[in-house]
Formats: sequence, structure tokens, C-alpha cells
Amino acid sequence: MGGATNGNGFANGNGNVQSLNRADELLDAVRGLIIPFIRAADEAAPLKASGNSTVTVDGVTKNVLVETHTPEALLKRFALELPDGGRGKDGVVDLVGQVLRYSVNTWDQGFLDKLYATNTPVGVVADLLLSVLNTNLHVYQVSPALTLIEKLTARKFAGLFGFTGPRAGGIVCQGGSASNFTSLVVARNTLFPSTKTRGNAGHDFVLFTSAHGHYSVEKAAVSCGMGNASVRAVAVDEHGCMLPSALREAVLEAKSEGRTPLYVNATAGTTVMGSFDPIEPISAICKEFNLWLHVDGSWGGPAVFSAAQRHKLRGSHLADSITVNPHKMLNVPVTCSFLLTNDVSVFHVANSLPAGYLFHSVEAGAEAWDLADVTLQCGRRGDAVKLALAWTYYGAEGFESQIDHAFEMAGLLADLVQESPVLALVSSNPPPCLQVCFYYAPGGEVAEENEVNTARTREMAGRLIQRGFMVDYAPGEKGSFFRVVVNCQTLRGTVEGLVKAVEEVGKEVVR
Repeated sequence: MGGATNGNGFANGNGNVQSLNRADELLDAVRGLIIPFIRAADEAAPLKASGNSTVTVDGVTKNVLVETHTPEALLKRFALELPDGGRGKDGVVDLVGQVLRYSVNTWDQGFLDKLYATNTPVGVVADLLLSVLNTNLHVYQVSPALTLIEKLTARKFAGLFGFTGPRAGGIVCQGGSASNFTSLVVARNTLFPSTKTRGNAGHDFVLFTSAHGHYSVEKAAVSCGMGNASVRAVAVDEHGCMLPSALREAVLEAKSEGRTPLYVNATAGTTVMGSFDPIEPISAICKEFNLWLHVDGSWGGPAVFSAAQRHKLRGSHLADSITVNPHKMLNVPVTCSFLLTNDVSVFHVANSLPAGYLFHSVEAGAEAWDLADVTLQCGRRGDAVKLALAWTYYGAEGFESQIDHAFEMAGLLADLVQESPVLALVSSNPPPCLQVCFYYAPGGEVAEENEVNTARTREMAGRLIQRGFMVDYAPGEKGSFFRVVVNCQTLRGTVEGLVKAVEEVGKEVVR
């Protein structure tokens, strides 16, 4: 009756039930790998100020941020074997070790690449709680506490944007793109109710978004059967903000073609430059033509917590829906995206369909507690708890302090770039959000050939990784430029060290 278990409380080989030992069978072993992974990033943080955080141990140079390999090389190194007979704890520990070794350590200060960054200790607790509960937020009966958390957190969050109606609140989606997609479905089904049963028949819809808007709007149009050609890019000003006059002209043009203007996507924090579209004048145009106004605040929306920054979201209460991703600026675990509104019942009417095998107690006009009846998903994770726990831990004041610090670091980076004799700032200063964009410009001059700038930027970005800094780049008028994204946990030494690293790597590339 003895023998090692395979993780399910059964003795390997004979299937006889043994005592369960699930609580600590693996957690202690894996903890011994995860804690050093996080601690290594903390220990490397002070080294960033030098411009190179790599260390050499026993003749081997190590980089906490990432061990880089090409996909082909990693395929040869990464030993994933899915066995017929379970390998138990040893197999899991081996695989976890490999995943940690060959993954980017986003806890490292040098991860300045994307619009999300490190997790936090309270975020790890949130993910652990969700994994332990392992429940689905499709119906209230199986997820009572998490359902309340989603509804109450969404209501409180919505209030920050000026949504104060009796049914103000929102829902959680799988990410910003899913939230934007859901907003388009709701817009179409609300403004043109027949589309819920008949589809787009009889309508040639047109959608409008900033020329710097996120590609998810086009993806949503494709998914709704409208095609990406239905999306019209609206011109922006020199700061990357949508021009209301250009929007109005585009709407009139679409109407003159016999098409049906439907939806405007205003962006609060564009992906590259971090620009905020002017919500108030855009709202006036939407009201004039009876268009749905959605604000994609996936990136910049959390600035609403900051008294110093929330003016960039002025007029948010005029929107019909707003996407906000706490997993970006607020550093909660990926994914956590809210779609907020002043009246959640509009979402319910737009998305609800009869499913008697799931939804048993919904009456017309009653508040919906089975959240899958309000959203596009049936399988739903309780991602709202990630924000709820972080909000509980830090408080709104703590979020404000973190966001203000992040904007201070972005301003510092912009200053250092502007003062550097070999860097040319592309962003405005201070930057509108947490991205700082610039070219490497030896001698103070950006190369005239776009191809030269792009080649330099790409090679330098690769070399920066070897020093412990991972940054991104984006296409510009003079070829690709660097786009650095700071976050709420970025330290001053990291910013200063990055500029040193860029200047030094530039000398290696341009001789």
C-alpha cells in the first residue's frame, strides 16, 4: 500500500487511495526556486546605475534579466518531455527551473520594454488565491465572493472616471483588446438593436480611431464582421492627439458615402508616444451624430488616481465605455482589464442570451449577478481580485504616490536624454505618459538615412540586453527610434544607468 504518490493522492501503479497531501507536496519545493528568482532581481537593482548589471561568477557572465538564445538554439536546450508515466515532484521542479532560467525576469529593473512590468508581492498572493479557488465567474452560485469583488471593485473604479449613476460599474475581460472588442459589440447592439439577431445586415458601419490608436480596434472590426477597412484613422496633431476637426470631417465623409458611422475610439495613452486624445470635444461630435464614444485607457487610464495627472482624462464621464488595464501602470498581475461604464445594465441587454442550463434567476430589469450573462465570455477568471487586493494593500493614496513617482522618472529620463550630446529626444518633455522616445544621434545629429537609424537602433537594443536593459523600438519619420517605458517601481539609478548604457553601446556600434 506504500509508495510515492503522483500528486493526486494515489500510489503509483496500483491506484489505491492514500492520504491526500496536496497542500505542501509541491509548494515548498517550487518556492525554493521562485524566491531566489525574485531576490536575484532585487540584488541586481543597485548595479543598474553603472550602466551594466551583468556579473561574472566562476568565469561565467550572468544576466539576471534574461539568458538570451535564438528560438532554434533554445529548442535544443529546452528539454520538454511530456511522459507517459508521471515524473511527480522531481519532474515539475525540473520544468519550473527551466522555465525560470529561460524566461525574462520582469522583476528586474532593466525590463523597460513593454507597457507592463514587474509583478508585486501582493500580486503573487492574488494569483495564488485565484489558483487555489480555481473557480469560474460565470454564475454567482459557484463564485459568490469573487462576484461581489468584481462588481464592487468595478463600481469604485468607475467612480474615479465620473461614472456615478445608480448602475455605474463594469466588467472584467481577458485583456485590453478583449475589453475594446466587447465595447464595440455593446455599441453596435445598443445603437442598432436589430444587429443582435440579424448581424450587420443593412448597415455599412464605419469606426473611427486615432492614427496612433491600438490595432485592437481593427481586430474588433474584423471579429464583428465589419472588416478592418471599416476603421478610419483620424489625423493627429504634433503631439499625437486626435484632431476633433479631422474626426468631424471623417464622420461627414462617411455619411456622404451612404455609410453608417457607429463608434469612436479615443485613446488615453497611445502605445508609442503616450498621447491622450481630447475627450470633451470628441464627445461633442459623438453626441452630434449619435455615435458611441469609447475611451481606450488601457495604458493611461490609471493616471486617474493622481491629482497631478488626472486632468489628462478630463471628460471621461462623457464616454459610453472606458477600457482600463491595472496590469499595466498599476503593476498588478497580467491579465487584469476592466471595461467601465455609467450603466452596466446596457452591457447586460447588449450581451445577454438565454441559457437556462446556466442562468436560472435573471428577471427583466433585475441586477445581473451571473456575470457571464453580462460579458462575452463564459469561462471567466476572477481577475478583479488582483486590483482589489492591491488597492487594499496600497490604498488609492499609495497608487497615487507610485504613479507620481513613475511620471517623475519618465521626466528625469526625458531630461537626461535631452541633455545628452549623442541622443535626440522624440517625445515631448515632460512626456505625456511613461514612455520616452529618442534616437541615437552621434555628434548631435540624427542620420539622414532612415535605414541607418533603424539598423543602429536595432543593434543597440540587442547589445543593451547583454548589459541588463531591455527596451523596445518603434518606427518613426527617420527610421526606428528607442521607446523606453518606465514603471511605478523604476528607480532613479536605473534611469541614469540606462542613459549611460545607451551612450556606451552607441560608441560600440558607431565607430
